[in-house]
Amino acid sequence: MSFYEEGPVRIHFEEAGAGFPLLIIAGGGLNSTIAGLSSEGHPFNAIEEFRGEYRCIAADLRNANGGQSTGPLEVDRPWDAHTDDHLGVMDHLGIDRFMVLGFCIGGPFIWNLLKRAPDRIVAAVLAQPSGSRPEMRDLFYENNMKGWGPELVKRRPDLTMEQVEKFLSRMYRTDPDFVLTVTRDFVRNCRTPVLILPDDIPAHPYAVAMEAAMLAPNAEVSMFPWKQPKERVPLAVRQIRSFLRAHRLEA
Repeated sequence: MSFYEEGPVRIHFEEAGAGFPLLIIAGGGLNSTIAGLSSEGHPFNAIEEFRGEYRCIAADLRNANGGQSTGPLEVDRPWDAHTDDHLGVMDHLGIDRFMVLGFCIGGPFIWNLLKRAPDRIVAAVLAQPSGSRPEMRDLFYENNMKGWGPELVKRRPDLTMEQVEKFLSRMYRTDPDFVLTVTRDFVRNCRTPVLILPDDIPAHPYAVAMEAAMLAPNAEVSMFPWKQPKERVPLAVRQIRSFLRAHRLEA
């Protein structure tokens, strides 16, 4: 059981394997946890798949229900607060350059990492990335007001639903477009190699994933669909493995 602490923030993380560092971000929205990587919500267990070749690092998201990471709700900078935690764990471990693989909410987090620390991210894999649908702009806000906020407030008497509402409004309503954390211009000018594996459910819009893939100059994209039938998943994992190996060698 490992923890990184910075002031009032305490982040639970785990490591597995050895080799070039690979940060793995679980899906599950604001309830993203290490345990979730082995759940049915993930088409494969990234730690088990890649620990034989990489130093895999994963963490419970700050204030995820079911996780062991805690910290303040930074109402004015929700995305950046979580990115602080991701970079803080890597700093704590003495890791400068690394690759990153993220599911779901990991997509917006990866774009924010690429914005905040472009020289540190060697390559990135965005699996079933979250994005904003014009016809469902409040999807993430509403889901988290029901499925994350109330449980958080129950176990954290120092927090209120008013704070949760402000946090979620800033996170999902201030700039509720595209990949949520960066602009199209940023993606268009991002030189980091990225591999995108699109999904097509309300929270993971195919159109946004493909637009990002078309804009990013060093992007690759998987076949689609890649999760169904299940026999296709190993082929997608093989593509991720080849992509990571190719760019790991350049690091």
